[in-house]
Amino acid sequence: MNLVSTVRETALAQPDKIAYHFMGQDTTYGEFNGLVSKLASALAELGVQKGDHVAFLLGNTPHFLHSLYATMRLGATAIPINPIYTPDEISYIIHNSDAKVVVAIDALLPLIEQAANVFTTVQHYIICETEQSTPEKVASLPEQLKSRVSLYSQLIARGNSEFDPVPVEEDDTAIILYTSGTTGSPKGAMLTHKNLYSNAKDVAEYLGFKEGDRMVATLPVFHVFALTVVVNAPLLRGAEILLVPRFSPAEVFNMIKEKKATVFAGVPTMYNFLYQYPEGKKEDFESVRLAISGGASLPVALLHNFEEKFDVRVSEGYGLSEASPVTCFNPIESERIPGSIGTNIVNVENKVVNELGEEVPDGEVGELIVRGPNVMKGYYKMPEETEVALRDGWLYTGDLARRDENGYFYIVDRKKI
Repeated sequence: MNLVSTVRETALAQPDKIAYHFMGQDTTYGEFNGLVSKLASALAELGVQKGDHVAFLLGNTPHFLHSLYATMRLGATAIPINPIYTPDEISYIIHNSDAKVVVAIDALLPLIEQAANVFTTVQHYIICETEQSTPEKVASLPEQLKSRVSLYSQLIARGNSEFDPVPVEEDDTAIILYTSGTTGSPKGAMLTHKNLYSNAKDVAEYLGFKEGDRMVATLPVFHVFALTVVVNAPLLRGAEILLVPRFSPAEVFNMIKEKKATVFAGVPTMYNFLYQYPEGKKEDFESVRLAISGGASLPVALLHNFEEKFDVRVSEGYGLSEASPVTCFNPIESERIPGSIGTNIVNVENKVVNELGEEVPDGEVGELIVRGPNVMKGYYKMPEETEVALRDGWLYTGDLARRDENGYFYIVDRKKI
């Protein structure tokens, strides 16, 4: 099984079930599957084949969902990129990833026009319209570039809604996620279909995601936390995604109340903004059964204040791009320890080791290492960095942590490299 086949099965079994909501409009699983098929067939017409790389410069819109699942349906590899990265950051990733096609929001047309001759591997650009003037802007591009640019809407219009998925192996690379590059240039973590499917399945099981859940998606979906917890895990369970284009407390509260959202996921800064929002009330969160925090340590005082104000339990976890990303989470049905990142999720093992790779006693600080079906196959075109990160079947995270006697882990610091 993989994510593409699972979502396709949901679409065939329950075509009228809502897959996602965006800007006042619902899209069913049947419609979603048809749009993914159309885009996949259009990408194939553009020459995208199994193993090719497709980069996305997209935010929280349906374009991202369609592009992700269409690329995987072709057996190609998706490269999500933060669309507000600097031109230099974007250029590095597109060059390093050997992207063949770039799917981008229309606001980035000036960057594409400026850099198109530099991106030697890119054969085609797909522009997703958000403004009425976009077709005219594309039409005014230089002839040499215009022949390599397509409008997203036109590709969808002529796509084949019955396009069959290309068979993939579980160890084929589905996504390359670029790390933040805190210790040098960003590294592309190669995540397989098995990595993504297993982590989405195990997260959904550990957190108790249900078919009837409605997940608020205000985290940036191109980031690994949202990609698995907010997009893939809910879709795998046949749940509904409530896409919020950009974070604002007012928009989040309105979405929760209007759509009776049941799950919210955010980073600590989001929780702080929601807590500080003057008009936020306990009633605003009454439909939410589960709040999830990740991405950074959630201050204990903020956790308690938020829970008291909105009467909802917040569960904190931990992950990293190289692990698809989730490895630990505070249990939902049993004891939650504020300040900890929780315990091993299903099928994933964490331990704390010294410089020799030997496990240290509970309470002592060492490097957190991880193993499981969610761990990446390596860094793209970086064999030496891969050897450092992956040793004897374990992923060395570079984070310093300790474990208590009950199996709860605590992040202490970042290892100095």
